[in-house]
Amino acid sequence: MAILNTHNHPALAFGILGNVISFMVYLAPLPTFYRIYKRKSTEGFQSLPYLVALFSSMLWLYYASLKPADATLLITINSVGCVIEIVYIVMFTIYATRDAKNLTVKLFMAMNVGSFASIFLVTYFAIHGSLRVQIVGWICVTISVCVFAAPLSIVAQVIRTKNVEFMPIILSVFLTLSAVMWFLYGISLKDICIAFRCCCMAFTGIVEERRAGAEQALEPMTNVVVVNPLGNSEVYPVPVIDEESEQGIIKGAEEEDKGAEIAEIPA
Repeated sequence: MAILNTHNHPALAFGILGNVISFMVYLAPLPTFYRIYKRKSTEGFQSLPYLVALFSSMLWLYYASLKPADATLLITINSVGCVIEIVYIVMFTIYATRDAKNLTVKLFMAMNVGSFASIFLVTYFAIHGSLRVQIVGWICVTISVCVFAAPLSIVAQVIRTKNVEFMPIILSVFLTLSAVMWFLYGISLKDICIAFRCCCMAFTGIVEERRAGAEQALEPMTNVVVVNPLGNSEVYPVPVIDEESEQGIIKGAEEEDKGAEIAEIPA
């Protein structure tokens, strides 16, 4: 492979490290899907982050295939990412409710099929040469920046409500490391699209780390973190019911049942 014979050793090193770290980050939702499998229900989880992650990986895979220089490392991680995201989406649709399943199919057809096909057809047949690579690259960057806004909106909500929702700090660190590796990879190849995207990713990761380091929370939360290599993180908080609260809920339900029984007794 040409990538192994390249004289750009920094790009090779950063690309391999980026692949390894990004692959580990891609596996972050596994506990979530194990929980879905065990409970045979998607509960309150949504399919949109996985669809967006797949869409982003498809676009970056298309961009990598257009680059005149060897982009094996970029193709490798995004190919793996597409496979993993498809597995997540299929598993989601298996255990989702009918409404959630229908919504997932509609979003998949509109975004991952329709939008991607439109971008591919227009850029491939109407635009040629280096201009095509630049336009596809900046489309990828634009979509990535829009995706990065989601975690930052959560930070704004935390400030407004004074309710801190924890995100695993180890995952935040890995996201930041992944961003740094791919940023250095982009700089080594003088690819501004990859470098600029990873600047946004690194900034998001640092903000998430600071948020994860908060000391107090008004309400215990657990988080589903959806990630994309080269990329983004989506945090979906789910309230945690501790043992004490659970007993209180059960007791309250029992009291309601007793009240209902008394009300049904004829006078």
